Amino acid sequence: MQAFMLRRSIGALITGFLAAVSLSVAADDESIAQKLANPVASLISVPIQINYDDSYGLNEKGSIWKTNVQPVIPVSINDDWNMISRTILPIIDQSDYPIAGSGESGLGDVVQSLFFSPKAPTAGGLIWGVGPVLNIPTATKEALGPRAWAAGPTGLVLKQSGPWTYGFLGNHLWSFAKEDNPLLPGGEVNASFVQPFVSYITPKKLTYYINTESTYDWNQKKWSVPVNFGANQLMKFGNQLMQIGGGARYWVESSDAGPKGWALRVNVVFVFPKG
Repeated sequence: MQAFMLRRSIGALITGFLAAVSLSVAADDESIAQKLANPVASLISVPIQINYDDSYGLNEKGSIWKTNVQPVIPVSINDDWNMISRTILPIIDQSDYPIAGSGESGLGDVVQSLFFSPKAPTAGGLIWGVGPVLNIPTATKEALGPRAWAAGPTGLVLKQSGPWTYGFLGNHLWSFAKEDNPLLPGGEVNASFVQPFVSYITPKKLTYYINTESTYDWNQKKWSVPVNFGANQLMKFGNQLMQIGGGARYWVESSDAGPKGWALRVNVVFVFPKG
């Protein structure tokens, strides 16, 4: 009941805030919302994503707050290509997980992706990027991440048509240095991540989105499949351009000790247009 009330309260706050805030997005900023929907756009941004999930653990009493700090930095290589750096730094606070009565707080493992992407779409309007992804063992506690060096390929393809953006992002990580972590079976990472996504941008720069962030663990032969949906509003606070919003997600599938049912997400994105 407490988790339900928390989800309902945060959802109401987000809805009320977006309805009440005074928007001042200039005409020059019209393309920013579309660039934010494109993971390989030439746009510097710092998304901060706050996730709350509960019903963790075999007794379903555990809960986790995870704040992902995700700076996106594009680098122009030449007239035709960009390299886009996307970093995920998780800050985690978990209760009654992995076992009842336990709790840990700290950093998780950093995931660093580099996408090499043509500056111009293809003749058919496709935008794409490929490159490496690296898992860096920065977790401060065994329970907060695999603490393993792992690497593999990542890639995405998308198309933007008017207010619509739809596409697919994926990666695969294999560990290449085993870590002494009793919570990681075999001391190895072997996981595939897939994220199909769709978004729609209104004339007032409110972006509705739906996606999944699914992971298949090849060691345990298990899927984790959350479906996320929500909305983010582009706005200005003084001279700072920001996108603020949030939504909910539902866990269609998870591991035996993974989260169940509904969860919450809040997004704050600091945007730094060039020029």
